[in-house]
Amino acid sequence: MKKLIALLFLLSGIVFNAGAEEFLSPHLTPLAPLLGKTWRGVFKDSTPEKPMHDVARWERALNGQAVRILHSVNDGVYGGETIIIWDSTKQSLAFSYFTTAGFYTNGTVRTGNGTFETHEVVTGNINGITEVKGISVILPDGTMRTKAMFLKDGKWVDGHEILYREDPSATVVFK
Repeated sequence: MKKLIALLFLLSGIVFNAGAEEFLSPHLTPLAPLLGKTWRGVFKDSTPEKPMHDVARWERALNGQAVRILHSVNDGVYGGETIIIWDSTKQSLAFSYFTTAGFYTNGTVRTGNGTFETHEVVTGNINGITEVKGISVILPDGTMRTKAMFLKDGKWVDGHEILYREDPSATVVFK
């Protein structure tokens, strides 16, 4: 009898875990089309002499209560990790981003019509950047374009622009 009870608990645990693997917080569903994919993007200012690319891996995390993004620029020259959650206090998506350069950011995400707008406050950037605003758009051909602006030394300046394509063979590299 004990073996039967143990088997039932085991099987119920397997069924429960299988369902948990599929769950994604309803607040995170606008990000669902990006999940489980690796994206490779080329910076707008990239040149053959000075190529610049980013690889970003988007994953479901924390039993579907979060989205995790790992990314690296030029095979590990720079990179970071982002965790996006639903912040019930702010009633919005919120994130923290930690970088290999030693600074971090905290911000919010607004979603709508295939567009993701971010605003983040930067802590510890040695280049004078204190805030970042970004917009990402999923284009009709399935690519994703991101643009960023930086508040640097009290003035908003253009940041980077990257066009991403899904690339299952790309890998995020940390050194």
